[in-house]
Amino acid sequence: MTQHPRVVSNVPALRRAIDALRRGRATVALVPTMGALHKGHLALVRQARRRAKRVVVSIFVNPTQFAPNEDFGSYPRDLKQDLTALAEANVDLVWAPNVKTMYPDGFATRIVPEGPAKAGLEDAFRPHFFGGVATVVTKLLVQCSPDIAIFGEKDYQQLKVISRIATDLDLPVKIVGAPIVRETNGLAMSSRNAYLSEAQREVAASLHRVLKDCARRIAGKEHIARVLDECSADIESVGFTLDYLEARHADSLAKVESIKDGPIRLLVAARLGATRLIDNVAV
Repeated sequence: MTQHPRVVSNVPALRRAIDALRRGRATVALVPTMGALHKGHLALVRQARRRAKRVVVSIFVNPTQFAPNEDFGSYPRDLKQDLTALAEANVDLVWAPNVKTMYPDGFATRIVPEGPAKAGLEDAFRPHFFGGVATVVTKLLVQCSPDIAIFGEKDYQQLKVISRIATDLDLPVKIVGAPIVRETNGLAMSSRNAYLSEAQREVAASLHRVLKDCARRIAGKEHIARVLDECSADIESVGFTLDYLEARHADSLAKVESIKDGPIRLLVAARLGATRLIDNVAV
């Protein structure tokens, strides 16, 4: 039986454990997660293992990035199963604090990001979100002091926000984006996919198919605004409620009008029933 990685849940124990991992000048990679781990998370762990000698995974469902009407209470949680998966992935340490540890009584400091956090994408629909993400990720980076931190590209705007924070605050960590891991039908892997019925999973896969077609047409120099309008209609025609489908500069997230304004990233957010899905592809 594979032994579970060491789990720590308070900051003094974490710092002692990180110091021990660094003996012999070993490099440390951090993979921040909210648990409910799937193959996408484990791909991040594998990339971390390739880039560093030691791998730390954090598991913390962060309440400050959920609005009151969102799914904090029902968000999937299964620490036992997560630890089994991380043991098989040969993770060295799991940082699993509770809410009181991360936000103790009297906690009064927030990170308020701008730049890519104000691009009019996720922030337009979840105005609370990036403040919560920025604060918790900054804490995780300070607590774990990694050389490298790995984030999935599925949350593309989030990746750009975190990269900006690390640069602006002179944090001594390299932020690395990892490619999206997909199910066999093309659906981007997400913990929230657990909310989908089997029938909804098949419909959800059409989101990626439309995105790929949209990217192909834009790369072929079709008019971006027209392509976005037609692809938006395609997404809604299969049963989604569309929040946005946007073509943005892949680095700055600024709006683009032609292929000459690139590199371009297509980003989408849409709801299928009660489940909200996001995805993106490069053009």
